[in-house]
Amino acid sequence: MTGKSIRFLIIAGEASGDMHGGGLVRALKNYHPNCEFSGLGGDHMRREGVKTFYDIDRMGTIGVVEVLRDLPHYLNVYRKLSYEIKSGCYDAVILIDYPTLNLRLARLCQKYSCPVLFFISPQVWAWRKGRIKQIQRTVDKMFVIFPFEEALLKKEGVDAEFVGHPFIETVKASMTRDEAVKEFSLDSARKIIGLMPGSRNSELNFLLDLMISSAEEIRKNLKGCQFILPVANTLDSKDIRDRLKSNPLDIKIVEGKSYDVMNCCDFLIIASGSATLEAALLGCPMVIIYKLNWITYWLARVLVKIKLYGLVNIVAGEEVATELIQSEATVKNITKEVVRIMSNSEERENLRSRLLQVRKSLGDPGVLDRVAVRMIDFLKERRQDEKISI
Repeated sequence: MTGKSIRFLIIAGEASGDMHGGGLVRALKNYHPNCEFSGLGGDHMRREGVKTFYDIDRMGTIGVVEVLRDLPHYLNVYRKLSYEIKSGCYDAVILIDYPTLNLRLARLCQKYSCPVLFFISPQVWAWRKGRIKQIQRTVDKMFVIFPFEEALLKKEGVDAEFVGHPFIETVKASMTRDEAVKEFSLDSARKIIGLMPGSRNSELNFLLDLMISSAEEIRKNLKGCQFILPVANTLDSKDIRDRLKSNPLDIKIVEGKSYDVMNCCDFLIIASGSATLEAALLGCPMVIIYKLNWITYWLARVLVKIKLYGLVNIVAGEEVATELIQSEATVKNITKEVVRIMSNSEERENLRSRLLQVRKSLGDPGVLDRVAVRMIDFLKERRQDEKISI
């Protein structure tokens, strides 16, 4: 499809947004080759030809001290993007997740009559539901990745559309189960249990020792089972190996390759978060655990308005995989749940079947292609009598 050049300002403030942004830019160019892109992003977006004013490396700061330290950088980023919006040089602004910055930019776009196309909604279903009113006022089109988000936002007057979840295409093992078992030096005749304590050091500090102690008890109840732990790219594998030196269990440590690890496991003990949805897409049964310091947990209970914690369960709308959170996350409870499911093949297959239903609810492949088509068509309808010929 060809036509007059369309200029997009595209904003992604963190690594996942950059990855989705790169794929979206590629899809937009395939559908409408005469597109130009500038904005905020990282390597994925730059590889697709986006002119980035700033890199996202310093945009994922966590902690009060770090935020204060990087405040001048944040202000410079906001000033530059504000200047670009005010310039009137763009036909539309694409905002990807990252609501702290992007909702502010959406408000500015509204003031300067620049169409806002938002991909991946802020999680208003979990907390800060008041943001929905701001979204309704400032976002022209919202493309959501969870099926329940469309109805929630439409009810409040937001032009929202469910397009499917990008995980449908990106969560794939690179090898077969048999190949992975061989690659990781596991025994194909023995049950394999994966330990996934998360991707942040804070999660590791709360969950690693708990998982290891649970593994010791599980081994006593499930003779011959073996354990494997994939180390996230954001963690130091040497630190984990050092912490496991004194442990009698021969836990296999694998750097990265989490999808291949999930694919070869019979069961997972996994930290709450997006990894639970990835495990569901790979059809691996799991028990979900999570712990925080008590002050943080109390604040979360006050601020976060959801009853389920694992993303797979949130999508399902029910507790498909058992959740053991805070005081319930004990060696005794974890061991009991793992042994219960691992000792009952019918129960395990039932859980796999329910996970498959979650996968089906996330839409069909071609997510970014659909978003690209909807974005161009939206602009075509909006600007058919204006300066852009699409």
